[in-house]
Amino acid sequence: MDRNNVIITSSRDPMMDQQEFELVERKGTGHPDTICDAVVEAVGRQLCREYQARFGRILHHNVDKSFLVAGQSQPRPGGGEIIQPMRFILGDRAVHEFQGKKIPLAEIAEQAVSDWFKSHLRFVDPQQHLVFQNEIKPGSDELIDSFLRRKIGANDTSVGVGYAPLSSTEELVLALEKWLNSAAFKTAFPVSGEDIKIMAYRRARNLKLVVAMAFVDRYVESLNSYFTQKAKVLDEIQRFVESHTETFAAVNVELNALDDRSRGEAGLYLTVLGTSAEAGDSGQVGRGNRVNGIISYNRPATTEAAAGKNPVSHTGKIYNILSHQLAAKIHATLPEITEVNVWLCSKIGQPLDQPLAVAAEIKTAGGIPPARLRNQVAEIVFTELAGIDTFSAQQTQNPFAGADH
Repeated sequence: MDRNNVIITSSRDPMMDQQEFELVERKGTGHPDTICDAVVEAVGRQLCREYQARFGRILHHNVDKSFLVAGQSQPRPGGGEIIQPMRFILGDRAVHEFQGKKIPLAEIAEQAVSDWFKSHLRFVDPQQHLVFQNEIKPGSDELIDSFLRRKIGANDTSVGVGYAPLSSTEELVLALEKWLNSAAFKTAFPVSGEDIKIMAYRRARNLKLVVAMAFVDRYVESLNSYFTQKAKVLDEIQRFVESHTETFAAVNVELNALDDRSRGEAGLYLTVLGTSAEAGDSGQVGRGNRVNGIISYNRPATTEAAAGKNPVSHTGKIYNILSHQLAAKIHATLPEITEVNVWLCSKIGQPLDQPLAVAAEIKTAGGIPPARLRNQVAEIVFTELAGIDTFSAQQTQNPFAGADH
């Protein structure tokens, strides 16, 4: 790739922390959309391990299509019941047979799904509360063959977009949900379910947080008990926010804003299992957090969903994650750059270390001309692209931030 194809532009917009308003969202571990992303990513990583163990190489697969169909439940103070289980439908394409050996894809996938639910949702028993529907089919001959070539190229023409650093609001939203779904918080407040959603609205230096948290009905004795525990959780959130940032002049937090005491039990956010997927809300891949763990509405973004895509050729995953890593590396390496956005565009069939286009939009301190930093930015880009095979291999081991649940 020619260094001249690395486009460096400047932005005159203020840094995100200094802009007039900002909207940031995070869907927590038990949110139906987050469940879908995390589970297909777990299945994809397990397939990578199975392919490598059986054949010494990763074979073609993309299991990035799933639908979590909400079940039916009857929550009530003291403990309700599940009337109809959730259904997890997993689909798309993967190699079922290679070198005359069949791969038990359905069994591998079902075990990975079951393991994830057991590990991440305290009250979900996959045998009792979940129906698994496998719809993984063999891939096209062309895409299967692309994995057997000496130099594997991009399987699609698509764009990944990343940025750095996170704003104060983004960092707070990320930290808050992780804390609310931590083992320590669940021990202190077992009534707190894993289905947590946070929306942050910042206007100048005033922050508004709207938090939705599924309460687990077995820990709620009555209507009064619900609101007493809700008040305690709200106090804890307020204390956490105030102790973790001095950026904001004022912070206002709302918890379970739809609650209505006058409607009795029907007016409470009660669940049996700690997730709205038991009855109220279905989920899909790609509707949850971006690869850096948040949904930031003021930032440039791609429509690509990374979860469940293979880490060998699918640029919808590789460039999506790498663009954020590139932005972070540029920002950390060059102190003159205060904020950076990175775009990576692939061309189908072209080697992954040779994207069709790379663009970096930078904000600099002290009015430094972006052109002065072109060579340093380009050097970082080429260094990171040169190590893309190692980068891709790392993606088989650990989930990215958006699926780190």
